[in-house]
Amino acid sequence: MTTTKNYIIDTNVLLEDPGSLLRLRNGSENNVFIPYHVLMELSKFKKDPKLGYIVAKVIQILSDNPEHYSVLESREVADPFTKLIDNYILDEIIQSGITEPILVTNDKIFQLQARLKGIHSEAYKESVPFKSEAEYYTGFVESHEERVLNSFSWSDQGKPVFRGIDGEKTIDYQHKIWNVVPRNVYQNLAMELMTRPEIDIVSIQSEAGYGKSFLALAAALFLTHEKKTHEKVYVVKPMIEIGTRLGYLPGSINEKMEPYTKYITDLVLKLHRLRQVKKIFLNDEGPTVRFDPKRFELLPLAYIRGMNIENSVVIIDEMQNLSRIECRALLSRMGEGVKCFCLGDIRQVDNPYLNIENNGLNWIVNKFKGHRIYAHIVLKGDKSRGPITDLVINSGL
Repeated sequence: MTTTKNYIIDTNVLLEDPGSLLRLRNGSENNVFIPYHVLMELSKFKKDPKLGYIVAKVIQILSDNPEHYSVLESREVADPFTKLIDNYILDEIIQSGITEPILVTNDKIFQLQARLKGIHSEAYKESVPFKSEAEYYTGFVESHEERVLNSFSWSDQGKPVFRGIDGEKTIDYQHKIWNVVPRNVYQNLAMELMTRPEIDIVSIQSEAGYGKSFLALAAALFLTHEKKTHEKVYVVKPMIEIGTRLGYLPGSINEKMEPYTKYITDLVLKLHRLRQVKKIFLNDEGPTVRFDPKRFELLPLAYIRGMNIENSVVIIDEMQNLSRIECRALLSRMGEGVKCFCLGDIRQVDNPYLNIENNGLNWIVNKFKGHRIYAHIVLKGDKSRGPITDLVINSGL
């Protein structure tokens, strides 16, 4: 016979997994309680740019499931400038009269404090890190799930099957674009999406080092200089700095952008060594590489407004650092004959006003998923940029 448990949830558990309320409730098997001071802490965090979106998710679940929990009353409210809220939560549990309460918290000091008060505590064992849509939707759909246009599924033979406007197609071949051979099946499928003529916009999400920029540039050169379906390549990048700011930079626009876009130049030169592409360079030797602005252009985001881009391949790099408004302003510049590649890693949001959920890349996936001219894929694999990057990813640094 199953014994009903009385769980009291701490703030850190709700922030780590907004669905913990329903998991602990386990249908109607257990009782779940939320201390009043936990609600106060959630209220304090709701305007935090890094936690606000999780708080919103927690509040949504609380609002949608009022019958699944009870709020413990408090006789007094903690001073918001003290660090004694945990003591007030323990007092609320004691005053509640709940039989054999179990405090669920991942705060080990709080667990020790609970033990001193004679309250049993447990760590939350089913931690599920929050995933945004750009991570959750990988571009693959299980056979039992709702069909999504321009997505993939695995066949019984273990091969990826593309579901497009013309039906299903097994991808049992390997691409070689601009002499670039994909390292794994996911890179191969990214190439498939970027070169399909009926798909105008592709978003690619991955952690660092899985080749997003390199693949996109290879596809762009292929479309503009081999297939000749497009006339020019634009690369757009938000100028977000990591660490100490560079401050004012002298010189022309290209000179100001050089510290931010040197990696793009290096990748294009690497592709140039794989296959000659002299037409996009005014100078490809010496300390300063110059691109022909008629064939290849690096653009700061601020210069996009008012432009009308046509017959071009547009690569938007680090889209996770763009806001929804910036995405709308940028994508509304795209005219006829544009192919757009949106690249990013939502785990590397450097814009202090954005987070894992409200960034530009995640907005794209949320709003465009299932549209006939849009596709999305998450790159992954055993190897990334190199052994140190592999260590960073695999260790969870």
